[in-house]
Amino acid sequence: MTTDLKPIHVIGGGLAGSEAAWQIASAGVPVILHEMRGVPGVKTDAHHTDGLAELVCSNSFRSDDWEHNAVGLLHQEMRELGSVIMACANDHQVPAGGALAVDRDGFSQAVTAKLEAHPLVTIQREEIAGLPPEEWDNVIVATGPLTSPALAEAILSLTGEESLSFFDAIAPIVHADSIDFDIAWRQSRYDKEGPGGDAAAYVNCPMNKAEYDAFIDALIDGPKAEFKEWENVPYFDGCLPIEVMAERGRETLRHGPMKPVGLTNPRDPLVKAHAIVQLRQDNALGTLFNIVGFQTKLKHGAQAETFRMIPGLQNAQFARLGGLHRNTYLNSPHLLDRQLRMKSMPRLRFAGQVTGVEGYVESAATGLLAGRLAAAERLGKPLDAPEAHTAIGALVEHITGGHLDGAKFQPMNINYGLLPPLEAPKVDDEGKKIPLKERGRAKKRLMSIRALEALKAWRDAA
Repeated sequence: MTTDLKPIHVIGGGLAGSEAAWQIASAGVPVILHEMRGVPGVKTDAHHTDGLAELVCSNSFRSDDWEHNAVGLLHQEMRELGSVIMACANDHQVPAGGALAVDRDGFSQAVTAKLEAHPLVTIQREEIAGLPPEEWDNVIVATGPLTSPALAEAILSLTGEESLSFFDAIAPIVHADSIDFDIAWRQSRYDKEGPGGDAAAYVNCPMNKAEYDAFIDALIDGPKAEFKEWENVPYFDGCLPIEVMAERGRETLRHGPMKPVGLTNPRDPLVKAHAIVQLRQDNALGTLFNIVGFQTKLKHGAQAETFRMIPGLQNAQFARLGGLHRNTYLNSPHLLDRQLRMKSMPRLRFAGQVTGVEGYVESAATGLLAGRLAAAERLGKPLDAPEAHTAIGALVEHITGGHLDGAKFQPMNINYGLLPPLEAPKVDDEGKKIPLKERGRAKKRLMSIRALEALKAWRDAA
């Protein structure tokens, strides 16, 4: 395939950058993807490989239920738009109950292979240490939470503002054969099946009250990694270290990642556990499991000792211990327009977590949209962002001005609260009265149907 069109440049080969490059090339426009990982001596604090779209924290894309969950809706919208991220996630999924989780290595390798094989994609392993050259007239910056200091400082010099930042923590991964299944058991919460059809995707480790109390004490008292240069940086509530949650109240974890609801111990079905720790499969072979919600900044020695207090993990062997890195993002409502362009330098678009979205899927979705908008501009066919009735459009609305006036802009996962409201239905499609407690769920389904209809209309009109 050949084209005389000038290439679009994408900086950053994470989820957002990879998706942006794929969308640009799929539109028939050449794209150069610049990724600094792979350059000798250049690395980040969180990545372990030079593969594109490497997952550095969880391996879960969260719920895949498009009818009743906003992130599941976002999955479906991306599938409708030919997302390479969703296609590769589908091909490399591992059991995860109602969630879509992936074999992280297989997923990254698949995304890398698809982009390397596309005739309109050129991958250049290099660091862009400063503003992109002026002759690059159409650029997407998708450098994520670990933007290189030189590029971040160059971008901030255009804004007149300081970037906001927060800590992002990583959960540990356990070797499956070191889990004691005389204590632990497999079951998904409420026996809910995931996209792979497995209703027993999680490993569950029960705790009684004494065990839970001792564990909370160990979390609070354990030595933590501290970073003085970041000491005034807040955490994002969607990715709090487990010890920070414990410090907020002794019962916090029992109502969060360690909640015991929807699970029954088959060895003692009449006794309700005080708390339950869940582990989720992390690779296709099923040899690795990550501890769900256990992001941590505990020092490594304390991590191993503390997490082996969990019944069933007393002999746990860790493939990876937890960690902590800083996340940065722009004050996007002031800096970006609805085309995701920097108002002071429109040749620069931004995508991914640096825009103020949070989560793998949200980051990839902004990359998808930025790629389509950039390609449309290059083709001389300007395109507006989807309306806010769609999940993708709602994210754009949030990051470009949908927050409360005067409020401090904060990262946001997709949720139904970002979409325009819809009255909860009182009757179903057959005219039968919907019980009051089920109307919220029915409302979410109608909002999802409305979103997909609007998304498809936007796609077909482009």
